[in-house]
Amino acid sequence: MEDTVTRLALAWSLALVACLAMGVFAVPLLARLKAGQSIRAEGPQRHLSKQGTPTMGGLFLVAAAVLGCLLAGGTDPEALACLLAAVAFAAIGFADDFRKVVRRQSLGLRARDKLLLQVVAASAFALALLLVLGRGTEIPWPLASGAWQAGWWYVPFVVLLMVGFSNAVNLTDGLDGLAAGVTAIAALGLAGVSLQGGHPGAATVSAAMGGACLGFLAFNRHPARVFMGDTGSMALGGAVAAVAAVARSELLLLVLGGVYVAEAASVMIQVASFQLTGRRVFLMSPLHHHFELKGWPETRVVKAFWAAALGCVLLALAAAGMKQGW
Repeated sequence: MEDTVTRLALAWSLALVACLAMGVFAVPLLARLKAGQSIRAEGPQRHLSKQGTPTMGGLFLVAAAVLGCLLAGGTDPEALACLLAAVAFAAIGFADDFRKVVRRQSLGLRARDKLLLQVVAASAFALALLLVLGRGTEIPWPLASGAWQAGWWYVPFVVLLMVGFSNAVNLTDGLDGLAAGVTAIAALGLAGVSLQGGHPGAATVSAAMGGACLGFLAFNRHPARVFMGDTGSMALGGAVAAVAAVARSELLLLVLGGVYVAEAASVMIQVASFQLTGRRVFLMSPLHHHFELKGWPETRVVKAFWAAALGCVLLALAAAGMKQGW
């Protein structure tokens, strides 16, 4: 156990340093390439000042996480499967960013094309879990003993989890430092859950993600010098879900990643309410924009959501501990 904890600390540290080092060169390069972010007109007006801020920072964020994990010894099959999932979702996000930023196609990939690619990547990962890693199809309940024997539902469930979290992190990435900070916290919690469950490879990937996200905050905190773009947010969401699946913590992730869940749920509630009643529940969705329009400064919203992320992690760790009798 002591050697594994040392490996996790090494993965976290290496990813952090790698992200800082890469960012020093990558951020000015992205600025020179005019890889600027477009700000949607229907968003909060104060965000218009961010127009042109370099995006696609997810390229060096993901690269740092992968490098930190591999250099720390995260090369077992479970770790490699999670890293491949992260890279696959990063590639989908990059294709979307490339169309929007380089080719100046404002909408990027068509929604159905993006969804199809996500489903294909997630399906490949789920099948690899079953056929290569021998994962089995049982999904443990977070609190109660026993597990849901998902059977043939397992693959669709994992696909839904990965696609859902990929898009949920993408929705969360709407304020300076929000998604990176929430993921830095959630990833460390997920590393703890994975380690306690006997999945050191998944824990190493998660620790590296946490370190890379913390390093990315040096450039992404308010006022942001770079955004992660879909390249980063989709990769983080896919990786978080992949680690949870490997660590048999799929349902616990709904608690641990409660901020992501709330952000995605706010959008679904807003759309459903407006279509059914013509009224909006929130001033604007995703949820972080609601608080902005209530007059909260951006930095206050971000810090509140970081605190909520920490609360979700502590709740998830407590639930896991109660089940395992820590």
